[in-house]
Amino acid sequence: MPEGPGWLVRLQGTPWLESTVFLAGLLLLAFAADWLTRRVLLRLVGRAVAASSTRYDDALLGRGVISRLAHVVPAVVIYLGIPHVPGVPEAAALVTRSVASAYMILTVALAFGNLLNALGDIYEAANPVRARNKPIKGYLQLVKLVAFIVAAILVLAVLIDRSPLLLLSGLGAMTAVLLLVFKDTILSFVASVQLSGQDMLRVGDWLEMPALNADGDVIDIALHTVKVQNWDKTITTIPTWRLINESFKNWRGMSEAGGRRIKRALYIDQGSIRFLSDEERDRMRRFALIDEYLDRKKKELEDYNQRLLAEGRDPVNTRRVTNIGTFRAYIAAYLAAHPRVHQGLTRMVRQLQPGPEGLPLQIYCFTSTTAWAEYESIQADIFDHLYAILPEFGLRVFQAPAGGDIRQALVPRDAG
Repeated sequence: MPEGPGWLVRLQGTPWLESTVFLAGLLLLAFAADWLTRRVLLRLVGRAVAASSTRYDDALLGRGVISRLAHVVPAVVIYLGIPHVPGVPEAAALVTRSVASAYMILTVALAFGNLLNALGDIYEAANPVRARNKPIKGYLQLVKLVAFIVAAILVLAVLIDRSPLLLLSGLGAMTAVLLLVFKDTILSFVASVQLSGQDMLRVGDWLEMPALNADGDVIDIALHTVKVQNWDKTITTIPTWRLINESFKNWRGMSEAGGRRIKRALYIDQGSIRFLSDEERDRMRRFALIDEYLDRKKKELEDYNQRLLAEGRDPVNTRRVTNIGTFRAYIAAYLAAHPRVHQGLTRMVRQLQPGPEGLPLQIYCFTSTTAWAEYESIQADIFDHLYAILPEFGLRVFQAPAGGDIRQALVPRDAG
């Protein structure tokens, strides 16, 4: 005869009711454990973290590591309590325990993923410069991927009630398939190691890769992709492995040098190039920048020409100053005196191969800033000045005839 309280005796006399009551009690206990963990324990932990001076626990709490682990508690209650519910078939209890175990494994894996994200935050906060130069996001993503693969194997093993080692042994036959499935991941990981190890790319670098229409700042380096914010504010996503297989231009060296290159030519009409007369050469002295050049050139040519005439040579062999040479000397002196031209980097004025568009007189120098807007302004100011002062040397800029030039040439001189 059953013994105990009257309600228990009545429940024992009705098996389905007894099972229902105990199941309801187990669910209520799991709900209470979940409520106590999240509403009470997590709040206490949050207050302790707020009062702490270290930043590490802030990252753990901010990334939800602790709150994610709290979901394990009700699953543990179900796992431990379901065998003690009377009237539940053994198969049903086994399935429930398997599902609870799988849920716990999945929750721990997700919490581990959040932990890796928190480690990334701690790494970036501890040394932002090092984090930008040596990002570890790709490595963390690889560890996270491995952890999720292991978790998936364990979940599958628990659900089918088989040993994980048995499943892992079966993976050996699937190696070729896995290599094919994870080909991009393997290539990306190798590329990430090379990019980081050889310091080829950092967050904040200006990357130019015309093959993929990428031209802008690197804003993120991950395991599979590198994100570039182009100058038009669009985002180009580049597979990491393509940065190793294909060429790209990194403008970091320009930024570190502190100067941005100007490499542009003035196209001189070759028909305007001539010798300067003595009067014209003396008149050039009003340009203070080339006083020294004119004095040096005058002495050099006088000494040379005197020796030439003393040898009885024809005067046609004498050397004279040209307007193009004087203008070239003026540009060199102008760049040397310019306050926004970097004086510690290469600076020169050179002639290039003449062509149908005239004689290219190339200005090669660096500005003292790498800021885009300032660079363009400095470059424009330099060429504004050179174009404006060019006629003072008797030179003309080459320009293909326009419609107005042709109409003017066709108008008879005595017309109008």
